[in-house]
Amino acid sequence: MHRPVWKLRSITDSFAKSKSKSQHVWGLGNVADKVGVSRFVSTSTGVCYFRGYRGDLTKTAQMQIVSALRLGERSRASSLLLDLGHGNHALRADDFVDILSYCASSPDPLFVMETWQIMKEKNISLNSLCYMHMMEALCKGGYLDEAFNLINILGESHSICGILPVYNSFLRACAKMRSIIHANQCLHVMEQRMVGKNESTYPELVELAVWQQDLSTVHEIWRDYIKHYSPGILCLQKFIWSFSRLRDLKSAYETLQHMVVLAIRGNHFVERTVEGRFYSSRLDIPIPSSGELSSEKFNLENTELEDYASEVNHCSSLKSAVETVGMGVLSNHMSWPAKSLVRRSFNDVIHACAKTKECGLAEQLMLQMQSLGLQPSINTYDGFVKTVVSEKGTRDGMKLLKLMQQRNLKPYDSTFATLAIGFSRDLELDLAEALLDQISRNRHLHPYNAFLAACDMTDQPERAVPILAKMKRLKVRPDIRTYELLFSLFGNVNAPYEEGNILSQVDSSKRINAIEMHMAKNGIQHSQLSMKNLLKALGTEGMIRELIQYLRVAENLFRHNGTCLGTPIYNVVLHSLVKAEESHRAIEIFKNMKLCGFQPNAATYSIMIECCSVIRCFKSACALVSLMLRDGYYPETLVYTSLIKILLKDGDFDGALNLLDQANLEDIQLDILLYNTILYKAHEEGRIDVMEFIVAKMHQEKIQPDPSTCHYVFSAYVDAGFHGTAMEALQVLSMRMISEDDHQDMRTKFEEEFILDEGLEAESRIIQLFKDSDEYLAVALLNLRWCAILGFPIHWSPNQSLWVRKLATSYDARTSYAN
Repeated sequence: MHRPVWKLRSITDSFAKSKSKSQHVWGLGNVADKVGVSRFVSTSTGVCYFRGYRGDLTKTAQMQIVSALRLGERSRASSLLLDLGHGNHALRADDFVDILSYCASSPDPLFVMETWQIMKEKNISLNSLCYMHMMEALCKGGYLDEAFNLINILGESHSICGILPVYNSFLRACAKMRSIIHANQCLHVMEQRMVGKNESTYPELVELAVWQQDLSTVHEIWRDYIKHYSPGILCLQKFIWSFSRLRDLKSAYETLQHMVVLAIRGNHFVERTVEGRFYSSRLDIPIPSSGELSSEKFNLENTELEDYASEVNHCSSLKSAVETVGMGVLSNHMSWPAKSLVRRSFNDVIHACAKTKECGLAEQLMLQMQSLGLQPSINTYDGFVKTVVSEKGTRDGMKLLKLMQQRNLKPYDSTFATLAIGFSRDLELDLAEALLDQISRNRHLHPYNAFLAACDMTDQPERAVPILAKMKRLKVRPDIRTYELLFSLFGNVNAPYEEGNILSQVDSSKRINAIEMHMAKNGIQHSQLSMKNLLKALGTEGMIRELIQYLRVAENLFRHNGTCLGTPIYNVVLHSLVKAEESHRAIEIFKNMKLCGFQPNAATYSIMIECCSVIRCFKSACALVSLMLRDGYYPETLVYTSLIKILLKDGDFDGALNLLDQANLEDIQLDILLYNTILYKAHEEGRIDVMEFIVAKMHQEKIQPDPSTCHYVFSAYVDAGFHGTAMEALQVLSMRMISEDDHQDMRTKFEEEFILDEGLEAESRIIQLFKDSDEYLAVALLNLRWCAILGFPIHWSPNQSLWVRKLATSYDARTSYAN
């Protein structure tokens, strides 16, 4: 039922009658002045009151109390309130209106309750105006329990309990405070008292449903709304917002089209208060939707999701409306508040497109805005940039940023943040850092964490230092993800492939302590990943004693928090111990780990099999493989590498080659590390036959050699005195390091600029390739240049080499004999 509309109107009518009666008794204002009666206008309602000398006194007292509250003199205001309440003259509810009005606008719920206490002591009954001010102050201040108690206490007053704006205000506060319990209590009371709903109730209910992520309830509210009301722009804007937030783009888009149609037809009825809040100026009379707009657009149950771009271009109602009014002249047919709401709704849908990666729809909406004469705002571009970046990438987003700058639009910090995150993910640190530098006030942490993660991936901790300084300057508070990255970036000091020393270990310890102290200062505890990165840093530095100590600390910490430490953390510790050849400690921790109920995974078994290669115990390694199979893990390349390494340490080349054949039979994807393991031992033992077989097998399996392969093969031939063969092998392997498919058209350039160039700068250019992370190509070109300098001609068909044909013949003969 929608009785509160009429109930509210009856209160207004009676208020108007009493005002008319007063004017009839006292006549004009100058007559009242003659008989000693003053006239004043309420600051809260704009209504004119007439009072005598007693009214002047209470009015002055109210002004003094309000003035004291404005100055922050609460004790003085309380004293004045007590003086007002304990005076000898009779008081009415009107004598507290100005005080309550100020408390509502402040808001100041505590002084409202203090005022209410005085009124209860004086047995002063609340009128509707005082009641509304008190509810507004309590709701704005977040005192929902007190506000709901006020609703219950005054429930018996029929002149007050039916004031629907009070309930709407309470529901609005529930949505703001995200208190579904209070909202349900309010709805229950409204149902009991048959208060009903008016058009302003629906937006509050929608906001509660959005907070609960309940799209079906939003649709239910929508159907109830159009059942009782012909949609207005203000309510449509709230529904478009709700559909967009819940990623129902179809409903949001269709509702937006209806909103545009109403705007073009001139059905606005939207005004704005002095405080800047929108309100509907049309009479609140329930008129159900009817006609084409209702039947064609509001029935969303049996429709299917269609192509958005086609629907934009062929929306019949919108197309006809635009053709009737004329393109680009929408602003001439709308008030400023209505135009603002329409633009806001476009922005909501475009921002929703960013979350659902509907770039095509966002582009169509941008074109539609321009055709309707609505210039995209900074907020519009913010949503559009996010949409474009999510689907097309950061380069297209940068084009939009430049377009904004050409139009003298200063992007939001969130726009810069979106692009910075995109470039950080693309590992383009220069552009990401330049965009982060343009952020002035945004305190969102995500773009900074994204940049730190990019620094971690590219192993450039020095790039993170100025960003951390900027975070401190902007007072951006780190979270646990930040500290996880800091441990990874700064936990260890030594560069990759370098061993830790006393100096680096001291620095590493200082850094870890500083990061942990900063964590404690911000009240953040370790996560699994932060502890894992910390332990990994200690292991990288070779700080075994500290590693074990921190492992015990981590065990106690996570046990105290009710969580387990986790197998990945134990794997980090075991890997560090095995790498440091602390095999007995690794075995002890592995046993304790199993006793504590931690189930080893494939990585754990691989690490412990590698541990067996350190202690040269093939029997223990086979036992671990058996346990691994029993737990459902199958050996991969790393396990075979460790097993082969054990056999090679005992000089068992036949057993190693048999394992290699077994891995091939089981379709294990072998890598260059495994082959290099065999080549290294073959070179060390002078087994040219094994080395040549492995090189031929690598070519047969299409395993690309690396610089280590070249070194082992070349050195083996040199040590054996076969210098010519060594140079031929080096040339062949170097050419195989250069991908034939990728560099077929680059051979002439390689010869002229790198290999055969007699200038000194040629080698500098090759070194630059190494700096650009093209290590294999740089080493291959240096090797070929060395061969050319020694007088060996360059042939780009390595398979025609006599050495290659010899290896192929030997390989075929051996495999045929084995079969």
